[in-house]
Amino acid sequence: MSSRALDGRRVLRLPGGMQIGLANLAAALALTLASLGLGAVSLSWGETRLDLLAPLDADQAFALYQVRLPRLLLGFMAGWSVALAGAMLQSLACNPLADPSLLGLSQGAMVAIMVLTVLAPGLPPAWLPVAALLGGLAVAALLLALVRGHAGGLAVLLMGIALESTLSAVTAVLVLYTPPETSHALAGWMAGSLALADWPRVTMLAPWFAASPIAILLLGRALRLIDLGAPMAMALGLDAARTRVAVLIVAVLLSSAALTAVGPLMFLGVMAPQLAAALSPASGRARLVLAALTGGLLVTAADMLARNAGTDIGLPVGLVLVTLGAPLFVLAMRMRLFLRMSSS
Repeated sequence: MSSRALDGRRVLRLPGGMQIGLANLAAALALTLASLGLGAVSLSWGETRLDLLAPLDADQAFALYQVRLPRLLLGFMAGWSVALAGAMLQSLACNPLADPSLLGLSQGAMVAIMVLTVLAPGLPPAWLPVAALLGGLAVAALLLALVRGHAGGLAVLLMGIALESTLSAVTAVLVLYTPPETSHALAGWMAGSLALADWPRVTMLAPWFAASPIAILLLGRALRLIDLGAPMAMALGLDAARTRVAVLIVAVLLSSAALTAVGPLMFLGVMAPQLAAALSPASGRARLVLAALTGGLLVTAADMLARNAGTDIGLPVGLVLVTLGAPLFVLAMRMRLFLRMSSS
């Protein structure tokens, strides 16, 4: 934050990253009110303020507290978590295409959940987050073993792609053996869906979301050094091996929890950090926060469109996210390339 003189007055100037962050917070507030108010049961602006100013009838209270508010919170936290994991992995791999899906972390969690569903369909749902976490950690451990002795991020990316391809094939095989009574729900979950959002799922994801700022504080500086390049980071005293382990563990925790709650949000881990970078050239902790905020906003907006698409069953939020987010991503990348060429 800085100030400068203008006609004898002191004018407050905010850094570019902080300006974008405040704009994202304003957009989040606007999307929150719109998401809570729009739907089959209409709610006015006063009624969406959690019944502080206007009484609600039974239908409105159910729509607000049991449907829309859980979906809003779950969608934002899931988008935040996946985008934050993607931003961290992109710094780790030194590649803008890295994300939990491309490196196989999400696929490991998905395979673990599907194995549990196929082999033990009667187990309580509380076991699913545990299975997802163990599956993601197993892939992360295997990835670390495969890239041992390689300091660069390219090895992480290539080995991750190999693991992702293998686990995607395993997932396709497991789908064939899914019990018929769960195949429909599983298909919706694999497309990325908030249709089953409820307070238990919010409670399951909330601790990981609440702990994510701690991860940003602890790992932000290290990831900023990695962005300078592996040789420079090591010259500045960074322990690359320890940082790699820490980033992978955090990425597994965030992505596995989000995947269990809403299913895979494909492309979000790539799209949100790059959109945030197109808006502001922030680095370090600011870059991570902006990427996470952008991911939460994208999922919130996609879910609002999915709920109000005019269909009887609603659209999976993952489908809407890719359909609308991909063109926005391409446009942002073209604008970023144009600005770079214009300045050179």
